[in-house]
Amino acid sequence: MEEKKVENNQTQVSSNNQEQQTPEEQHSAGELPQPDQKTEIEFLMSKIEELEKQAAMHKDLLLRKAAEFENYKRRTEADALNITKYAAEHIILQLLPILDDLSRSLKNGKEKLEADPFYKGVELIYSKFMKVLEAQGVKVMETVGKEFNVDYHDALMQVPKADVPPHTIIEEVEKGYLLHDKVLRHAKVIVSSPVEEEVKN
Repeated sequence: MEEKKVENNQTQVSSNNQEQQTPEEQHSAGELPQPDQKTEIEFLMSKIEELEKQAAMHKDLLLRKAAEFENYKRRTEADALNITKYAAEHIILQLLPILDDLSRSLKNGKEKLEADPFYKGVELIYSKFMKVLEAQGVKVMETVGKEFNVDYHDALMQVPKADVPPHTIIEEVEKGYLLHDKVLRHAKVIVSSPVEEEVKN
């Protein structure tokens, strides 16, 4: 019994000595200190915040690239549409002088040859010619009586006119044409100008 008491006392003394040891003494004895949980949580939170920032940055970059691609796609589609839309522009420009000759011939021979079968044939050819061009998107500009617009008209001269407002087209010398919404050829016109009043002495 006495031997057991001695052993218990020795065990209790040893345990008390271990509790009284400093962290350095415990470390030298092979015992590691417990990690600081607060520091570890702060470290993990900072890593999460950093990863969230990186994710947001990559998301923003991805959205920008997607927007750039969408804009590029729209521009490409618009360019392809314009190429198709105005593909016939060059050949139509070469045909316009022929159309002008037919128009002048019909205008000059209308009074004398209107009942002539040959005149009727030329008139029919001109009509078919215009229908083909209209199917390609060609439109004749309406000019006489309209206000002069530098975007559509070329003024060859100005004539003083008292009975019409200034800058009004009073005569068309050469027809103008549109290809869809684009000016194919400006109309050559004569424009009215204000009449200067005579100064009376």
